Amino acid sequence: MRSFALALAISAAGLSATSAAETAKPAQKGAFPAALPEEPIPAIAALPDAWPASWVLIHDFHFNSILDGRVMLVDTSSAERPVRGMVRAAQFANMLVSPRRGEVLTAETFYSRLTQGERTDVVTIWDDTTLLPKGEIVLPGGKRQQSVTYPQLFQFTNGEKWALIANFTPAQSVSVIDLDARKVISEIDLPGCAQIYPTGERGFSSFCADGSLFSVKLGPDGQAISSKVVAKVHDIDNQPMFGTPAWQGRTAWFVTYRGRIQGFDFSGDVGKPLPGAFDLGSAEGAAPEWRPGGWQVIAGDAAGKLYVLMSPNGREGSHKDGGSEVWVADPVKKTRLARIALRAQAVAIGVTRETRPQLIVARADGEIDVHDAASGAFVRSLGTAGGANPILVTVP
Repeated sequence: MRSFALALAISAAGLSATSAAETAKPAQKGAFPAALPEEPIPAIAALPDAWPASWVLIHDFHFNSILDGRVMLVDTSSAERPVRGMVRAAQFANMLVSPRRGEVLTAETFYSRLTQGERTDVVTIWDDTTLLPKGEIVLPGGKRQQSVTYPQLFQFTNGEKWALIANFTPAQSVSVIDLDARKVISEIDLPGCAQIYPTGERGFSSFCADGSLFSVKLGPDGQAISSKVVAKVHDIDNQPMFGTPAWQGRTAWFVTYRGRIQGFDFSGDVGKPLPGAFDLGSAEGAAPEWRPGGWQVIAGDAAGKLYVLMSPNGREGSHKDGGSEVWVADPVKKTRLARIALRAQAVAIGVTRETRPQLIVARADGEIDVHDAASGAFVRSLGTAGGANPILVTVP
């Protein structure tokens, strides 16, 4: 053993001497570069105070790990570096963005033992320049509605000073949250009605199971001071509407499962349907017929045009299957203007507010495509910049 240890020591000494000698030699061509400087941890790059018009938020529901949902901040103009940041959106989360407040908000749910234990519902407030959390509002009672993400479960009202959040226990209600005071200030019962559409200065509307529209006006303290039911505003049996509309100002444009477009005016204290609903029509190549399909199926641009995700395989129950074309419509002239062929089946669409707007397409395979909204031409692919399961495209 002594001889082995001695030989090992001699070998090590020789190696050390050789290493020292090699170190003393001048650097030669092909040698390893000098060590890089230490990188500070954490290293955080700030985003601009005003995000460019090409940036969108894409909600990744992350079906394989719903506990780990996220919202991706994506620069749709960059194929090389589209992802600019990310915020967590855990457990059936909903998201709001407010450039006015400089915040992104996520309504999310946690359990003390990850998938079981004590439940905590919160609204997390993220700074929109660092994407770091700067506060949270705990929601009491474990009531927050958990479902695959619908934008109309979490909405602003009162000039973005308050947020409205849908509850389901399975009784339905809406909590009113003061974002500045960071607390819940009221809860409004909502029997038989669902979804939240901001209405008037302070209030909201919901569609109900009997085809009516229920509008609630809120007082300065967040309590309900009046309500009104508008009967038979939509035909649930024959023309059921997708719950997520395209907003243009205070007008919300809805499309039905059969391709009829109906506008609603939510500018006053009571929501009301606009006259002149119209059909998108059909086209050749259907098997059996063209119908809207997907999760986020309608979007609008600043010029007032509407974009609807369409499938030629429309049938009873196909409304979540996605679409292979986007049809462009003019709600003033009540006519279809164009058809845009997509490169693959898509589940969600959005349109940027750029001078030359871009159509953002979230495909069923997780890829994000960008098309020129005016011509319909394919512009670029952003790969999987929207995460594993991009399901909503939000334009700030």
